[in-house]
Amino acid sequence: MTNPLSILVVAAFAAAEFSLLATPAEADPDALAKIVGGKCVPDQQTSGNPAPCKLVDLKDGYAVLKDLVGATQYLVIATDKVPGIESHDLEKPGAPNYFEFAWEARQFVNGGLKRELPRGDIGLAINSVKGRSQNQLHIHVDCMRPDVVQALADAAPSIGTSWAALPAPLLGHPYRAMKIEGDDLRAVNPFALLATGDPAAGAEMGDETLAVVGATLSDGKPGFYFLSDRVGSAPGDLASSEELQDHDCAIGK
Repeated sequence: MTNPLSILVVAAFAAAEFSLLATPAEADPDALAKIVGGKCVPDQQTSGNPAPCKLVDLKDGYAVLKDLVGATQYLVIATDKVPGIESHDLEKPGAPNYFEFAWEARQFVNGGLKRELPRGDIGLAINSVKGRSQNQLHIHVDCMRPDVVQALADAAPSIGTSWAALPAPLLGHPYRAMKIEGDDLRAVNPFALLATGDPAAGAEMGDETLAVVGATLSDGKPGFYFLSDRVGSAPGDLASSEELQDHDCAIGK
């Protein structure tokens, strides 16, 4: 039986050590690593209960943690020491498929809403080095902003299978986009798609942000839109594709 006091201790630890409400300058950049490595993984190993995480997969090397921000936002976090999008190991064949793990983690978003959202209403996002507060690889999993969903629907005829600029900015930022067909991301490495498909991005991956949004393509088949943005591509742009998500999940209400 779980000790109620231990639950309070875990909650206090999470609240004290981890809040992405803080700006990058204010946040402890190792907070996620401390929670996952100091609590979730040991708890999974010793008791099979990964608290305060929702899930720890020791085989594939990732954890799922409810973010303190929003009702439906979850983070998929590497359990190995991986700083973020700038790690070129993520692009190599056989690298852990963190984006597929994040796509699978949409079950927690749906669970929080108590219904299954259409695939196009859920997105995954990893921010650039300058646009994040944590130095442990984490992918944001949450609902998409309704205006972004509509913008992607409007732009769908112009989104092809290689990287190209969207016809209109998203939230004032000039995103590039491409699409792939598939129900899941098991056979796809989004990091490699960006690094090899856009040489400028591949040269400075730390300046990139990458989002993956579920889609139903024009032929009715399931697929995904990939979105990327670069630090400085617009004034004040820190390349945080998390901005495309809605942590209040209006689209789910």
